[in-house]
Amino acid sequence: MIRHTAAALSFALVATTAFAQGAQPSPTAPSGASSPPACTAVVRAGRLIDPVAGKLRRAQAIRIAGDRVLAVLDDSPAALAGCARVVDLTAATVLPGLIDSHVHLTSDPTILRYERLGLSIPRLALIGAGNARRTLLAGFTTVRNLGADGYADVALRDAISAGDVAGPRLLVSGPGIGITGGHCGSNLLAPEFKQTSLGTADGPDEVRKAVRQNVRYGADVIKYCGTGGVFSKGTQPGMQQFTAEEVTALVDESRMHGRKVAVHAHGAAGIKVALRAGVDTIEHASLIDDEGLELAKKYKVYFSMDIYNTDYTQSESKRRGELEEFIRKDQMIGEIQRRNFERALKAGIRMIYGTDAGIYPHGDNARQFAVMVRYGMTPMQAIQSATVNAADALGLAGQVGELSPGAYADLIAVTDDPLADVRALERVSFVMKGGVEQRR
Repeated sequence: MIRHTAAALSFALVATTAFAQGAQPSPTAPSGASSPPACTAVVRAGRLIDPVAGKLRRAQAIRIAGDRVLAVLDDSPAALAGCARVVDLTAATVLPGLIDSHVHLTSDPTILRYERLGLSIPRLALIGAGNARRTLLAGFTTVRNLGADGYADVALRDAISAGDVAGPRLLVSGPGIGITGGHCGSNLLAPEFKQTSLGTADGPDEVRKAVRQNVRYGADVIKYCGTGGVFSKGTQPGMQQFTAEEVTALVDESRMHGRKVAVHAHGAAGIKVALRAGVDTIEHASLIDDEGLELAKKYKVYFSMDIYNTDYTQSESKRRGELEEFIRKDQMIGEIQRRNFERALKAGIRMIYGTDAGIYPHGDNARQFAVMVRYGMTPMQAIQSATVNAADALGLAGQVGELSPGAYADLIAVTDDPLADVRALERVSFVMKGGVEQRR
C-alpha cells in the first residue's frame, strides 16, 4: 500500500514552481532591502468573507503590492495611506478569487463527440482561450484542468502566464491516462481506423511511461481514469479500470516527480483502489460505498463531486442529439451522486469545488454553489470548498483561496451577500487577478 511519504513534502515547492511557469516576478517583491514593498493599490471592502476563519468581516481594507496582498486591516485613513490607487467596493461583498478544481477548458459542450473528432489541437487550444476568459470573468481566478488532447491545456497555461490571453491561474494535467478502450480514451471510431488516444497505457511499465511523458511535456498534476464514465462510448461508470498494481505504479511514479494525482472514479471498486494507492483527489465519487467513505476519511482525501452539471446535461443532451448511451448513463448517475454527496458530507469527508465545466458551458461555474447548499452545505462551507479547501488540495495553500499577507491579490466582489443567498456568486461584478482588475 502506498500512502503519503516523505516525497509528498516536495509537493508545495513543485506545485508553486509549475504554477508560476512563465510568470514575471512581482515588481514590488522584496529585493533584500529593509524597506517594505510599496502599496500599489488598496481595496476597500464593505463586507469581506474570510474563508480561513469562516467569518464575515465588515469595513476592511486590503493593501496590495504588485500581485500580492500586503495586509488586511480595518478600513481607515491610515489603512489607505501611501497607496497608489484606491478601489472602492464599500457597497459590495468581497471574497478571495474562486477555485474550480475540475474543468475542461478546451471542451465545448455544444460540440458533439463525433464533431469533435474533426477539430485540430490548435483549434482546441483556441477554444480553450475563449473559455478561459469566460471562466475568469465569472470570478474563478484559479482552475485545475483535468484532461486535454495534445497538451492543449499546457499551451493555454503558458499563454495565460505570458499575458498573451486572459484567463485564470492554471494547473493542468495534459491527456488523462487510461486503459485501452477506457474512459480517458476515444472509442468513437471503427477498428479499421486504428486510433490510439495519447495517454493510453496498459500494464505497470506503460503506466509509468505515460506519467513520465506527461511530466516531460509540462503537466502539473497527473490525472487518470480509474473507472468507466458517462460520456465515453462503451464504458460503464461503475466498472473498475486499471488493476491495483497499475494504480500503485502510477501513484509511485507521480510521487517521484512531485506530482499530485487526481482520479476520475465513479464506481466504488475503482475509488477504493485509488484510495489505498494514495491518490490526492477523487473526482465524481458518484457510487461511493461505506468502506470507501471510511478509507477517504482515514487518509484525508478530498472529494470533488460535480453535482450541478446534471441539470444542464439532462435538459440539453436530447435536444442536441447526444448519444442515447450517454443520456441513459447520465440519468442513472445524477441523483445517486447527489445523495452520496450528502452522505460524504455527513461522514466528514473533505470536499472541494469541482464542476467538470466543459460538460456544461464555461462561465456558469458558480451555479454549483446553490446545488451544494441544497444538498447539505452551508453557504460558508460551499465557499470554503472553492477557496481554502481547494487551495490546500491543489498544493497552493497560502497562495490562492485566501486574502492574507503574501497570497496572490486575487479577489472578487458581488453586490449581495452570498452567505444569505449563495446564488449571489452567480452575479460577480468585480474580478481582480494578481492585483490587476479584470472586470468592473
